[in-house]
Amino acid sequence: QAQLVESGGGLVQAGGSLRLSCAASARTYSNMAWFRQAPGKEREFVATITWTGSSTIYANSAKGRFTISRDNAKNTVYLQMNSLKPEDTAVYYCASGGRGANDRTYDYWGQGTQVTVSS
Repeated sequence: QAQLVESGGGLVQAGGSLRLSCAASARTYSNMAWFRQAPGKEREFVATITWTGSSTIYANSAKGRFTISRDNAKNTVYLQMNSLKPEDTAVYYCASGGRGANDRTYDYWGQGTQVTVSS
């Protein structure tokens, strides 16, 4: 059972960039994903990537601004976030072992990292 640890969150001005990382304690031969949850809102899908990295899916809110990638040699998945907006403010979670945008299918979750975008 791999443990997931996110990092890279912080405070950034609107229009800025952040790169989130999610390090797994063991090799994860599975899809990896990023979700986020803003205060008072339900958790929502951001992006997912297959084990080989050959296929990615993005939420409409992330398309064109966010890029998910992975380095299997480092057991790490990344989320590059550009052109950040205040509405991107949330706790970002990585998850593994699931399918697509359905968070109920993911078995393992990190503790989350806070992203705050100021206007």
